[in-house]
Amino acid sequence: MKYAKSTTAWALAGAAAWVIGMATQVSAQPADGKGPPPPGEDLNNTNERLGDTSILMGSVQIPAAADDCGTDPGHARLLCLIDLLKADVSDEVMENLQLEYSVAEAKSWSNLPAGAFPARPGVFLGELSVAQRGYVKAIMMEATSLTDNEGYDELEQTLNADDYIGSVSTDYGVGYASYNTKFAFLGTPSKTGTWQLYYGGHHLALTNTYTDGVLAGATPSFRGIEPFPRFDMNGRENMPLMQERAAFADVLRSLADAQKESATLEGVYRDIIAGPQADDAIPDTQEGLPVSELSEAQQVLLLAAIATYAGDVSDADAAAYMAKYTAELPDTVLGFSGTTEVKDENDYVRIHGPSLWLEFSVQSNKSTGGAGNHPHSVWRDINDDYGGNTE
Repeated sequence: MKYAKSTTAWALAGAAAWVIGMATQVSAQPADGKGPPPPGEDLNNTNERLGDTSILMGSVQIPAAADDCGTDPGHARLLCLIDLLKADVSDEVMENLQLEYSVAEAKSWSNLPAGAFPARPGVFLGELSVAQRGYVKAIMMEATSLTDNEGYDELEQTLNADDYIGSVSTDYGVGYASYNTKFAFLGTPSKTGTWQLYYGGHHLALTNTYTDGVLAGATPSFRGIEPFPRFDMNGRENMPLMQERAAFADVLRSLADAQKESATLEGVYRDIIAGPQADDAIPDTQEGLPVSELSEAQQVLLLAAIATYAGDVSDADAAAYMAKYTAELPDTVLGFSGTTEVKDENDYVRIHGPSLWLEFSVQSNKSTGGAGNHPHSVWRDINDDYGGNTE
């Protein structure tokens, strides 16, 4: 078992060491967040395979055989855990679990529930045995952070959110249940070559791409949550994305009036713009407040917000991303619209750097039928999306 190290703390400690320059501020166009409709084709009879039960991932035990993979974190242990899972599944499951690699397949992710977006590749978690889900749990814990409310814990709480929605929604056809999160390997996991760890469902996309044993890209990485900010489900209190929201609010509250004016974006943003099937939506130009105009203390707050995204991956990979994004702060811009509390409908924040693109958008509830708001959020790396691959 690896132990979590706070990436946020790392960012706070290292931020003051960087000398910040001037970034270019130019105009970008607002959007209503509505992307193209999902594919209508029901691939692999996906809707017929939907389940309506909870997989109770929090209580699933990792099989003892995982101990044979050792305790040293990294790609070698990840491959060992994957081999254990693949050795345990049937040929029928393997047809959906192990797929050929292509960027076109990797782009088949969405924030929509399973029944509304059947194009996702992979096997449903609910189609695996409890022991096999234990291997999936070990794999995801190896590939992500173990920090509370980040990384693996955030993934587990998002599963709980779909179980909660399934308990209150009357829209049975769309597949609100943790059963319906997809899991796949795009390309054969190995020490050489390119492959992707694909994990996604309603309000969730994790797309870690590895090349020759190194994480080549952890993006696109989508998180959303409803209900928000807190709910009880599956024996625990759940509050994913609270750290992200609080970190963005800390940054915006710190702005002086002139800084707020410069950071304010034109238009109303009702959703993120660089969401699923919107890979070309990131504008070429930046709009907002150059980070060079933030004080050192404000830059530390900004890095803490960035760390809640980069910190979703394993500690070593998170540190590499944070080093890159910290070095690029002189050319990074902060923008927002709505309130500085980042909790009201149409509140929106973005960070746009040479590599980094973060969005956090608050919108009205869609799935629970209750009053209130919920966030959509995306982390993209302009250079590393899909591991930097184009096909």
